[in-house]
Amino acid sequence: MLRKTRRDKAMVINALRTLALLLVVTALAGCQFAGNNRGNVPLPKALVERMAAIGSSPAEPMMIRVYKESSELEVWKRTRGGQYALLKSYPICKWSGTLGPKVREGDYQSPEGFYDVTPFLLNPKSSYELSFNVGFPNKFDSALSRTGSYLMIHGDCLSVGCYAMTDEGIREIYAMARETFKGGNSAFQLQLLPFRMTEANLSTHAASPHAAFWRDLKVGTDAFDQTKQPPAWDVCEQRYVFNLNDPRTAPLDPNGACPVAPFSTLAAL
Repeated sequence: MLRKTRRDKAMVINALRTLALLLVVTALAGCQFAGNNRGNVPLPKALVERMAAIGSSPAEPMMIRVYKESSELEVWKRTRGGQYALLKSYPICKWSGTLGPKVREGDYQSPEGFYDVTPFLLNPKSSYELSFNVGFPNKFDSALSRTGSYLMIHGDCLSVGCYAMTDEGIREIYAMARETFKGGNSAFQLQLLPFRMTEANLSTHAASPHAAFWRDLKVGTDAFDQTKQPPAWDVCEQRYVFNLNDPRTAPLDPNGACPVAPFSTLAAL
């Protein structure tokens, strides 16, 4: 009788341990699902309707412009006519440092330049609600031996080198990126700019050590403003160039000479 009681007690203990383990596994699985599901939240109906109003859809290509000085992020979408139109502007909660590019790891500077965001750079499990990596360092940054890692656009309104959005804002922006990739697009262009690239703003900041760099960026933003098509960017002579090389040929050498007789999609303008 004593042996039976001990055996029954052991069975109860083992059953309780098994139940506890199952509960832990279930809880962990639930947390993991919740984390993954953040990246699958549907686009708001009003935003999809806004896309339709400008002649676009979630699957169409997109482009993002960021302006540090005014703390704005713009999402542009390709329309039925083939040109891009402004879809929506979002306030940036916080960015780090001052006007000017990121130079080295730990300088707490939010980057500037032209970047391409691919599906691999999306992070649905971000500790900052949702995020995507901007792609720093890119070809230009690497040519100048600039360093830095994990530079993101994310939620939570907290920045130590990133561009921080509201959680509501990053949910929409992330969902738009997700849907444009689902539409078969391999990347979207990200233009990280110090300010709106007007002559007046450039004149205001003419004494900055970054003035020449900003002039290069303006060539790219002007190309977009004229054509409403994201310009093809590349790097030669350690500077940005736009619509300069024939995309059917090999990329330019970032440290080499720029082409003498460039291919240009702006030639017809």
